[in-house]
Amino acid sequence: MSATGTAPRCAWALHSALEIDYHDTEWGRPQTDDRILFEFLLLEGAQAGLSWRTVLEKREGYRRHFLGFDPRRVAAFGATEIEAMLADPGVIRHRGKLESAVDNARVFLELQAKHGSFARYLWQFTDGKPLQGQRESMGQIPAQTPESQRMSRELKRQGMRFVGPTICYAYMQAVGLVNDHLLSCPCHGDCATAGERFTLP
Repeated sequence: MSATGTAPRCAWALHSALEIDYHDTEWGRPQTDDRILFEFLLLEGAQAGLSWRTVLEKREGYRRHFLGFDPRRVAAFGATEIEAMLADPGVIRHRGKLESAVDNARVFLELQAKHGSFARYLWQFTDGKPLQGQRESMGQIPAQTPESQRMSRELKRQGMRFVGPTICYAYMQAVGLVNDHLLSCPCHGDCATAGERFTLP
């Protein structure tokens, strides 16, 4: 049950205190901070084939190795940094995912420079406003959408990896491009209000 009332949270968030806190304070909130957008881009790619709970449990390890998710510093990583991460159980030790994070950081910086911010590039996929889901059950939430398919195509065209349409949709949900809290969840209204007030800086 929600800490703020009697209505239940989204069912996926009920398995641990870590998930509850993430659901209540981060998931679905519209983000424009490029550092946060880079963090979730990296973490969603790391999740591929795994549970989000696994990623959350290793988030501090990622923060440590990826230097607070500074894309400029990550883009300069080489073999030494990759090998250090592969030796640390505090992150997901998948060479392809770790190497792609470095390559994606480089593309991230290119898009940031071209568009003034990565946020400005990213939010074009929803025409600059959060999409408001009207889901009544978890079964109604899609794995991907036309918007995430387009995002995936464009990010791949720019040279990013681990950005398939399902990963992109999870990314959109995480950083608030779409509000997929169930209508019964207290956070749906909070995110909808944030969406109404949202403007790109």
